[in-house]
Amino acid sequence: MIEIQHLVKRYGDRIAVDDLSLQMEPGKIYGFLGANGAGKSTTMNMITGYLAATSGEVKINGVDVTLQPEEAKKHIGYLPELPPLYADMTVKEYMDFAAELKKIEKRKRAEMVGEAMEMTGISDVSARLIANLSKGYKQRVGLAQAVLGCPEIIILDEPTVGLDPKQIIEIRDLIKKLGKDHTVILSSHILTEISAVCDHVFIISKGKLIASDSTEKLLERMAGSQQIELLLKAEVKAAEEALLAIAMVERCEVQGQGEEGTAALLVTAKKDCDIREELFSACVKADLPILEMKSVEKSLEDVFLELTEKGGAQA
Repeated sequence: MIEIQHLVKRYGDRIAVDDLSLQMEPGKIYGFLGANGAGKSTTMNMITGYLAATSGEVKINGVDVTLQPEEAKKHIGYLPELPPLYADMTVKEYMDFAAELKKIEKRKRAEMVGEAMEMTGISDVSARLIANLSKGYKQRVGLAQAVLGCPEIIILDEPTVGLDPKQIIEIRDLIKKLGKDHTVILSSHILTEISAVCDHVFIISKGKLIASDSTEKLLERMAGSQQIELLLKAEVKAAEEALLAIAMVERCEVQGQGEEGTAALLVTAKKDCDIREELFSACVKADLPILEMKSVEKSLEDVFLELTEKGGAQA
């Protein structure tokens, strides 16, 4: 569906996108995740043909965006971070205008405009001026023009920025719905947004692709050795000695100050070891009552920070 090869964008001496190569398949929701200034929006602008690449190529269904821009753009619906709205138009006037720009056949325009408005929940405000709409409804109008004409690919740049929690949930639900019939690409620096809606994640840092995988597999890859948090009814020194005596334990760290007479510890296993049974047996044998015992799981936030701080090798 989308093929990007060795994409580079320079602004003078600054490299915004640095030798980016990736592929996207039909029928998935893809997320570009990165800090502000990582190169997400620049990459999206080059995919849509809005920006010219310094070097490299982008192909949409085998069509080169640079060599055949009009043909390539037929497959794309695009919502920039700031929706391209005309405040002095009504919603219906704007949608008709967008349909004309997209060269939708006259006999199909009314039906397609109606479908896009119904899908995005703006039919009830069709006669209102865009200037008088809330931020959430303006975002919906922008999304409606992106899906107008049923493009195979829908590209959304920071689609929930500036929205309230209720509006964010509504837009996320709408993106999931769109993902059933379209290839959707969205960018965000909000990790919960990416993990909530995306099938596949591209993590970008300083213009480079540093990780590409499903959310679940990224977490699995970065999980590392098993870690267990323990709260024992015991003196700290006695607890440490008993746990470090276990062959599978790599290290044991004291975790802050627990209640009097308790020891709060973080136990890290050696690679590829499951130490839960061994921990339980050792605590029973040493007469160290277990008050709490739980596995520590990495979040997408942990993975993102670890990868971007490394600036790392591609995962």
